[in-house]
Amino acid sequence: MGSACLLAALCYEAGSMSELLSLEQAPAGLGAALRKAGFENFTAIQQAVLDPELTGRDLRISSQTGSGKTVALGLLLAPTVAIAAATARPRKTRKSAPAAPVALLIAPTRELAGQLGRELTWLYAPLGARVLVVTGGTSVMQERAQLQRLPQVVIGTPGRLLDHLRAGAMTLEQLKTVALDEADEMLDMNFEEELDGILGYAPEARRTHLVSATFPREVVRLADRLQQDPVSVQGTVLGEANADIEHVVMRVRQADRFNAAINVLLRYPEDKTLLFVRTRTETVRLADELCAAGLAARALNGEMTQRERTATFMQFRSGAVRYLVATDVAARGLDVQDIGRVIQVDLPDNADVFTHRSGRTGRAGRRGTNMLFAASRAEYRVKGLLRGAGVEARLAPIPTPEEIFAAADERLGDSFLRDLADTEGDVDARSQDLAERLLAKHSPAELVACLLKREAERSHGTPRRVRDDAKPGRREREPRKAGPKSRSQQRPQGDFITYQVSWGAHAGADTRRLLAMVCRRGDVSSDVVGAIRVAPKSSTVEISSSVAPRFERAVTRPDKRNPRAQFRRWNPNASTQRPRNRTAHAS
Repeated sequence: MGSACLLAALCYEAGSMSELLSLEQAPAGLGAALRKAGFENFTAIQQAVLDPELTGRDLRISSQTGSGKTVALGLLLAPTVAIAAATARPRKTRKSAPAAPVALLIAPTRELAGQLGRELTWLYAPLGARVLVVTGGTSVMQERAQLQRLPQVVIGTPGRLLDHLRAGAMTLEQLKTVALDEADEMLDMNFEEELDGILGYAPEARRTHLVSATFPREVVRLADRLQQDPVSVQGTVLGEANADIEHVVMRVRQADRFNAAINVLLRYPEDKTLLFVRTRTETVRLADELCAAGLAARALNGEMTQRERTATFMQFRSGAVRYLVATDVAARGLDVQDIGRVIQVDLPDNADVFTHRSGRTGRAGRRGTNMLFAASRAEYRVKGLLRGAGVEARLAPIPTPEEIFAAADERLGDSFLRDLADTEGDVDARSQDLAERLLAKHSPAELVACLLKREAERSHGTPRRVRDDAKPGRREREPRKAGPKSRSQQRPQGDFITYQVSWGAHAGADTRRLLAMVCRRGDVSSDVVGAIRVAPKSSTVEISSSVAPRFERAVTRPDKRNPRAQFRRWNPNASTQRPRNRTAHAS
């Protein structure tokens, strides 16, 4: 490192640097590296952490997801790292000499640790500082060899860091600063015991920083226990909405949410989109549904190997795959700046999860859209989520096939006109000759229509007909009448196919539970379900013939919740048991 960088680091360490106004005033002379990486100005959180009055204080850093917290943390640690890198001297040591970093960063997931490593590697390159990432799922012995290079900065997941400390491959005797990134996620993943184990190796005289998009009570309690004389630093006020994100709510029935996702992606195919679901199983299921609809999608979940997760992430980051279906934990640490749309297919558990999900878009000054699917019966829960996250959302209808086709036609027409303008006067003789021969046999309109049809078939899949789960107004509601409705009132109109289900009253089946299972297993809505009859050992259910083929494919999938419940078309001649419960389902 040059003397200018070292001088800047020493001056900042002493707290003599004035308020930062430009990149050139970055600590340790890192302004050039920031400008080379595409930065023009500091973000609010980066400016905030560089206040000289914060020198020597433990910080609680909070800001919107995507607001530059990682680089802010790197700038905060830069003076210490710069001094350590500048004073490091080649020395003859035994190969077993432990690494003694001056900065330790702890992340809850491999992906987030990798993101931190990538960001700090380019940021600290001018300082000559060595940055090492250690995580589970990688070779322990290879990491031990890398630790012998004595990195100044070590980044890792709690379990792997503790392994290296216990094995004596790393010591924290020289540690100046430790930082916990995504501290709320660390607690959600039950890493508090590992954190205590790691910090038990660290000296008392150290700086301890916590970084998080949100600071719920559990994180505050952890911070109170680990930090001394802390200061809260906010790039944006907690709960303040990211103005670069538009929030949209779509009323979607639970059984229709996958079809609604398909329609949204067909309507906005140009956006790189991250879709959130609740379970690992549903990441695979939704990704398969999208691929079947002609939309190249991949799943990202915790059951995948690290190699599979890395490959999937790189495909999404490069744009080779435009649609990624993930769980909340798997999506932590996704360092993708150009996600144009987030779709929360399943409702988040709370406002903090809502904030983390929506923060995957609208990053680095780009505009983004966050869409939330919710059934009308979840209206109060959605209002609570939006209120807790401090955002306002507009209500929008699910894109219809007509709207999707019209938008696709407009994009296709614009594309042809651009290509025509680009190739005007520059058409090769072969193409010109073929065009003239075709025009001699067909009209220009016929040829253009044929070309557009062929291109349209390749460019998008088939949209689904999804009914908006609109909540009827009070005037539209009919007053409830006492007593059961007649079967003619309850049964939907149209032809139905009857299916026998190997689940009866003796095993706990009733009409309500059976309806819920039928809709979930068959991926259908309740309005296509006819009469349900429950018998002691089995039951029957009527399904509209219009969705029967799709229903039959769906119910053949294995079901972990009720693996013994099997469906088959009902043959009344083969039945020896007359259902006793004649209750029918009201649509």
